[in-house]
Amino acid sequence: MVIIMNNKKTNNIIWIISIILFVFLLGGGLLLFNNIFSSEDSSYKADRTSSDTSKNNSVNDQNSSSTDVQQGTENSTQEPLNTTPHAPVEEQIATFSTKIYTQDQARQNNISITCNSLNNTIVEKGQTFSFCNTVGPATTSKGYQKADIFDNKGKKKKGLGGGNCQVSTTLYNAVLSVPNLNVTERHAHSNKVPYIQTGKDAAVAYGSYDLKFINNTENNIKIVAQASSSNITVSIISLRGRRFLTKLSHWGRSFINTPSLVTLLVLFLIQVSYI
Repeated sequence: MVIIMNNKKTNNIIWIISIILFVFLLGGGLLLFNNIFSSEDSSYKADRTSSDTSKNNSVNDQNSSSTDVQQGTENSTQEPLNTTPHAPVEEQIATFSTKIYTQDQARQNNISITCNSLNNTIVEKGQTFSFCNTVGPATTSKGYQKADIFDNKGKKKKGLGGGNCQVSTTLYNAVLSVPNLNVTERHAHSNKVPYIQTGKDAAVAYGSYDLKFINNTENNIKIVAQASSSNITVSIISLRGRRFLTKLSHWGRSFINTPSLVTLLVLFLIQVSYI
């Protein structure tokens, strides 16, 4: 009988020790994972670099000083680096470029302002993106100048924000490359534009014509817009989340610091005291 009781107590001790070791190993493993996970993302930076909003204020805005037509081309751009802990994984899923045909300084200036306003815009999963709402109206206070645009009848004239439509057109064609980015609003120009083939342009005019699409992908996306003296390039970056893994690492870190282990140790000591 004594032997049986001793065996039961011994089994209880073994079970308690096993549970304590399991908890320690689980918590320690999660902490180790957290450290590795944090170091992998130590170089991420995904801040939105531009809070200035600007947008074309003329009807069917567009700059055209050349008659030769060349459609935009796809090319690769360097993906942004990562510096924030537990940041999403960035994956470029589309990129598109259009050629700038004129060296008009006012138009170059407008394109630069608009790209800066659009750059690093985050469009969350399920959210509707609006070019006009993101960039805003073209005003002199934002630095916009008058450049060539088209009016409703297709005639060229000067207007604030001339050149913005080439930025929206470049974005539009990048969006078309992603199946689950669904365009809900897009308008053609009233005349032929030199930087894209017919039917692939996207005219914008704040308060009149907009470019809109819904992000129906599995993840949030980031828009990267860049302009040089000769090209405009817009890339779409998918931000793949790590929510589940991040929660696990945080759970492990917090669990080790909670009274749970202390409670188990107390129960163990109480059990031992009855032996």
